[in-house]
Amino acid sequence: MGRGASVASREREAGGVQSVGRVLDILEIINEHGGEMTITDIAAHTGLPLPTIHRLLRTLVTRGYAHQTPRRRYALGWRLMALGETAGGTFGAVARPLLTTLVEQLDESVSLSMRDLDRLVYVVHVPSQRSMRMFTEVGRKVELHATGAGKALLSMMPESEVAAIIDRVGLTRKTCHTITDRQQLSRELDTVRDRGYALDLEEQEIGVVCVAVPVRGAVRLALSMSGPTPRMTGDVLTAAVPVLQGAAQQLEERFSAA
Repeated sequence: MGRGASVASREREAGGVQSVGRVLDILEIINEHGGEMTITDIAAHTGLPLPTIHRLLRTLVTRGYAHQTPRRRYALGWRLMALGETAGGTFGAVARPLLTTLVEQLDESVSLSMRDLDRLVYVVHVPSQRSMRMFTEVGRKVELHATGAGKALLSMMPESEVAAIIDRVGLTRKTCHTITDRQQLSRELDTVRDRGYALDLEEQEIGVVCVAVPVRGAVRLALSMSGPTPRMTGDVLTAAVPVLQGAAQQLEERFSAA
């Protein structure tokens, strides 16, 4: 419930419009909890009275930024998809030149991805010039636990949020290497936090290895390099990590200034 109080304090400090802050807070909370919630749960997380939340939700529903499900829960609306697509284009405009430079340095395909509800979505992809290369379609969504980029994103979340995602979508086995045990995934994420990067060792697709680093900031992203298993040796992965981390730092700075 502390979130509602923090919004109020931000409004006082910045002279913000109270109703706008409350609407944005509701959308962020619904997003953080899988994309849909009951009005009672929203009230518990915002600290706002039910009549106020009901009035704000009614406006969001009318404008298409939220909708009510058959289970009488409130979910994010279709208009946010258009905003997300535009935001993805903005990410691409800012990030693509840097990712292009990365591909020239690493000689492998590079991607930038972000969380989309309970999954990962690729927002920028620059393929390498090699004849055998990895290609990922922008807009493609995959489960978080089975990719290096997804594990990089999960490593930035509190354990309770990771557990809630698993409760909702499970740990689907993509290959014989996919982590499908909660405790094993928890240990893996601890390792990612300690060393600063995540690996996908044929966990999403046989024959493909990926290394990814988190990009921290107001919008949390993951920057990854992927390639065919024979080329992605230990030495190659080790050499790529500091290059990716340096680029992640640059992206943090660019997005904060954008």
